[in-house]
Amino acid sequence: MHGMPSILPLAVNGLVLEREGRRLLDDVSFTLPRGGITALIGPNGAGKSLTLRLCHGLIRPEGGSVDWQIGDGRIAGRPRHAMVFQRPVMLRRSVRANLLHALAALSFDRPANRTEAALVRFGLSDLAERPARLLSGGEQQRLAIARAWALEPEVMFLDEPSSQLDPGATRKIEQVIAGLSAEGMTILMTTHDLGQVRRLADRVLFLHAGRLREDAPADRFFQAPVSPEARAFLAGDLLW
Repeated sequence: MHGMPSILPLAVNGLVLEREGRRLLDDVSFTLPRGGITALIGPNGAGKSLTLRLCHGLIRPEGGSVDWQIGDGRIAGRPRHAMVFQRPVMLRRSVRANLLHALAALSFDRPANRTEAALVRFGLSDLAERPARLLSGGEQQRLAIARAWALEPEVMFLDEPSSQLDPGATRKIEQVIAGLSAEGMTILMTTHDLGQVRRLADRVLFLHAGRLREDAPADRFFQAPVSPEARAFLAGDLLW
């Protein structure tokens, strides 16, 4: 990406997170290499979203570390990893202005050019002057991903990117995610949709009760899960 050094691999080592005396993550370790789509899955309360937030630096662990190849994953003062939340926050302004604001906040050169590129890339040009908060759920999610993409990250964290969407909007978001991956973006995403994991993911990280129970290529995970927790999860015997 633009000849910059890579911030990957990301080494997650022994993460421990506690809240009010409860251990929410316990000794979670994995490596995120360059490229591909990794799906972080598991029942509700397994610690999926917390793991993303720790990787993105939004919260600090009680133990363990998140180690980018380059420092904190920033190059020339700009973060090279971006996060899109399950319910993205939209500013009270137009679609175009939401994009411009994100770029201006990080002092990007030619923010108007980058904004236009994002509008075109994500099919938002016809909506550019619409108030962002009046968009449909699928359109808002596309804008959130466009806003993250405009910041030129090498890694994108996606937290349940289609959990609130109908099937048509979900298909569009999946096409966006697959396109980003094809362009070389490294993606770590949480999802509760196992069909989505089958369609998109190269690799699966399976969390249960705050512990990483499985780390496997996606096809192997579905064909021959190793842990009893993963087998129960795939059989529908673990409550979400």
